[in-house]
Amino acid sequence: MEQRTVLVVLFEGVQSLDVTGPVEVFTGATHCLPDPADGYLVRTASMDGKPVRTSSGLTLVPDHAMPDAPVPHTLLVPGGIGTRPPDPELIDWLRTHGPRARRLVSVCTGAIRLAEAGLLEGRRATTHWAYCAKLAQDHPGVEVDPDPIYVRDGHVATSAGVTAGIDLALALVEEDLGRDVALTVARYLVVFLRRPGNQAQFSVQLAAQTARREPLREVQQWITEHPADDLSVETLAARARLSPRHFARAFQAETGLTPGKYVERVRVEHARRLLEDTSDGVEEVSRACGYGTPETMRRAFIRALGAAPAEYRRRFHPAPAPPPKNSAPTTHAHR
Repeated sequence: MEQRTVLVVLFEGVQSLDVTGPVEVFTGATHCLPDPADGYLVRTASMDGKPVRTSSGLTLVPDHAMPDAPVPHTLLVPGGIGTRPPDPELIDWLRTHGPRARRLVSVCTGAIRLAEAGLLEGRRATTHWAYCAKLAQDHPGVEVDPDPIYVRDGHVATSAGVTAGIDLALALVEEDLGRDVALTVARYLVVFLRRPGNQAQFSVQLAAQTARREPLREVQQWITEHPADDLSVETLAARARLSPRHFARAFQAETGLTPGKYVERVRVEHARRLLEDTSDGVEEVSRACGYGTPETMRRAFIRALGAAPAEYRRRFHPAPAPPPKNSAPTTHAHR
């Protein structure tokens, strides 16, 4: 196998986890291999080669100035507040050198930089849920999909916000080096193997939709804390001390969702976490989340995630492979 150079672009105001998350995945994968030369050579570069300050105040010291950086196998552009102001010099560099990379990757709002350089034109892409509308408005030639945590379109891969960069990096490692290596890295980093790329950005559904009025906010909190309870419009309206008709109208006006749709998404979110974090059976999870039957939960999962509960769980808890006969226990190299 050939060693794959990964070049990570650094700039003032970069989101540190957009950088370190994928870097830990790629370097961790390399440490899993008998010959590190078969893995990844990770390098960082800023435009002038000088250290940059991240959005959280950390200082990152690059390996190269970008004009001196090697032509990479994978060019990774992270996001952060530093992507908000235009950076003509960086955009020009990406426009010139981006097409030379075999694989273009962005994390979070790094997709905005790729779009500014014309590298997403005619392609499907995603970014942090809070910036999908801006990306679509500013670059109508890009097919922006706000739902998935990452999107692959040919040799271009874009991910949603922050931690989704880890999921995308794990998917790339699995593609390059195989599932066993990706699983080993995921276990070492104490994350699940990887979330499927078509999994929804749950923050789209929940985080930015808080009601302004206190009774409605209290109802939202009640729904989150009691997913197995009776969450009919009539019951929720009584908690808010409103008529069912008035409650339904006010709730949708302030959250952007009908009460029924909001309840469904909270229940899917709760069920998703139980499937990830516990060994409870599907029937038990469906009861704990307020679904009348496992079939009702299955239909809700397929609508929201494109996968049934059993398939969703399999992606997080793959069956362990049996150890080779007469083999010694495997140990993994640590940095």
